[in-house]
Amino acid sequence: MDIKGSVALVTGGASGLGAATARRLFDAGASVVLADLGSSAGAAFAEELNSGAAASPLAGSETGPGNTAVFVPTDVTSEQEVQAAVDAAAALGPLRIVVNCAGIATPGKVLGRNGVLPLETFNRVIQVNLVGTFNVIRLAAAAMAATEPAATELGGEERGVIINTASVAAFDGQIGQPAYAASKGAVAAMTLPLARELARSLIRVVTIAPGIFETPMMAGLPPEAQDSLGRQVPHPSRLGRPAEYANLAAHIVDNAMLNGETIRLDGAIRMGPK
Repeated sequence: MDIKGSVALVTGGASGLGAATARRLFDAGASVVLADLGSSAGAAFAEELNSGAAASPLAGSETGPGNTAVFVPTDVTSEQEVQAAVDAAAALGPLRIVVNCAGIATPGKVLGRNGVLPLETFNRVIQVNLVGTFNVIRLAAAAMAATEPAATELGGEERGVIINTASVAAFDGQIGQPAYAASKGAVAAMTLPLARELARSLIRVVTIAPGIFETPMMAGLPPEAQDSLGRQVPHPSRLGRPAEYANLAAHIVDNAMLNGETIRLDGAIRMGPK
């Protein structure tokens, strides 16, 4: 699918992996809806993207105003707010690309120093990472299914692609990650059944499972801790960069044969117990 001229919805689009992906798609000529919490820097980021659009050779043409970035305050667990984000995307043109990057990584052992893990802590991680992702998928898929198919470069047609974010914790969950691993494992597990169902609507579904990446959550750690984590990656022996996630997302959009798969993006790391 051609990114240029498409409309993309990116959750968690104001920072980290989501912001890098939104920038990558925008720079390739897509209009982008940044769906993130109202407390995020989404409005400022949308303004930044739009202010640079005039300087981009992909931003416009002789016959149209070019692509644009829009921020829509969104809690992915809210049906109304996600629907508003989907509607904002549809107002820009046919929604073709959805990238789910919104998520939280609240740690907690089942039997911690302060007692048993509160059920509300476990529920919150599941609600945001799993239910929130599915909430976006179902509403975005409905909008995609109502669009006219677009021709692909190597033959055939498709209406869109949905890219989800799991984690290597889905497979190598560490001590203190029962909620996070469960939520990300479920995202990986629903990838194939979703791809099989939505195939009839010409919609692809692919999941990326990142390893240890430079994200706002990681930025809270001391530099020495970040360096230590980076050295655990076999090659390249460093933290992953958000642009590398964004490049894979862009390739998934471009490559119509990528469907129903969870792709590890982790430098060959396999996480230890702790």
